[in-house]
Amino acid sequence: MTWQLIKDAIQGKEQDFTQLSLKTAIVVLAIPMILEMMMESLFAVVDIFFVAKLGENAIATVGLTESVIVLVYAVGFGISMAATALISRRFGEKNYKDAGSAAFQLLVVGGVISIILGVSGWVFAADILSLMGAEQDVVDSGVMYSRIIFAGNTAIMLLFLINGAFRGAGQAHHAMRSLWIANGLNIVLDPLFIFGLGSFDGFGLEGAAIATTLGRGIGVLYQLYHLFNGKHKLKILKENLVISWVIIKKIMDIAAGGMGQFLIDSVSWIALTRMNAEFGSASLAGYTIAFRILIFTILPAWGLSGAAATLVGQNLGAKQPKRAEEAVWLTVRYAVIFMASVTGIYLLFAEQLAGFFTDIPQVQEVAKQGLQVIVLGYVFFAVGMVLTQAFNGAGDTKTPAWINIGVLWFIEIPLAYALAFTFGMGHLGIFIAISFCHSFHSLVSYYFFRRGKWKLMEV
Repeated sequence: MTWQLIKDAIQGKEQDFTQLSLKTAIVVLAIPMILEMMMESLFAVVDIFFVAKLGENAIATVGLTESVIVLVYAVGFGISMAATALISRRFGEKNYKDAGSAAFQLLVVGGVISIILGVSGWVFAADILSLMGAEQDVVDSGVMYSRIIFAGNTAIMLLFLINGAFRGAGQAHHAMRSLWIANGLNIVLDPLFIFGLGSFDGFGLEGAAIATTLGRGIGVLYQLYHLFNGKHKLKILKENLVISWVIIKKIMDIAAGGMGQFLIDSVSWIALTRMNAEFGSASLAGYTIAFRILIFTILPAWGLSGAAATLVGQNLGAKQPKRAEEAVWLTVRYAVIFMASVTGIYLLFAEQLAGFFTDIPQVQEVAKQGLQVIVLGYVFFAVGMVLTQAFNGAGDTKTPAWINIGVLWFIEIPLAYALAFTFGMGHLGIFIAISFCHSFHSLVSYYFFRRGKWKLMEV
């Protein structure tokens, strides 16, 4: 029975998640989502492994560029939340035609926004790196990498929002496969484009950006094929190819809260990265490596929590709020078990993990400290991730956004600054602030979730 469930999940057998038992529904949804996020996290680790061979300036460039490109992720995340909420509600109502119309409007919104961001990023790449505190040699060696990443943000945006639509439809296997294609290609192309092969010398750091953009672009082509081939319940047909300002307004209303969540989180991350830059490139490199390693387990846990978003949306659409809440608490239990199990691994093997990516002692020490301190809040992180996704699946994207403002802006940033500079703890103070504030964030999310207003959301 277990193996059949796993097989069904990976193959993408379409299910009615408003009727399936909750344990089975979570397993069927979560397996492809976890595998999807595992590939995303594997890419993050492999990418920084190859880039690290180019030196600490290259690592710093990637860290600074990512701290800004997360603004693109924020927009993509917001629209993907709207996609999951809208599509899951329509599927819960068994209204598949309107689901297709919503999917087309999502493509229009994401495409237009990504073009504007791409042009701006290409033009101002050098200024952005300088503003983030990069030393001049980092700017000189990394500006083309940043330009390529910024210009290729359309692929990032579409991967986010189309996968959000697939998850809302319960077709998590398509989201999984698109990221496996995108990041699998990236992993293969990374060393080739960075270091070359035979008579081909490679492009150095720029090669990493080319591999990333090319891999993601092909992943998007896979997504579009399955949206337009008409073989699944979520499909864009000829009659759906009409601009609907009513749906676009609804998308932007829901997406605003989702964007706000990620933007607030991103601004906090940018501020923390900027603080780390004050301690030099070695500190920034260690910080970047620590986060790439942590992503390896945070993203799969985020994938598991995505099951909660789909189940909440579809069951609210089917007028089953009690079942929606039961699904959330069951998912919380699974996420806590997972995050608790990896905490010990990081505490015991932080030094070895950091040493795998760099042999620079100062960079190793910073990465080791980051791993050992931040994982102390991992169990709380698990609760917060699931509850946030539950709010988003219900279409209540604004509550998590307000929580982010209160905790990340008004507590995390001032606390990190005070610990790092006022009390002279340096990067260790920043790591402590991250661990504490994300744990506190989970407690606040728990309070608002228990109040139950998310059950009343109309989407």
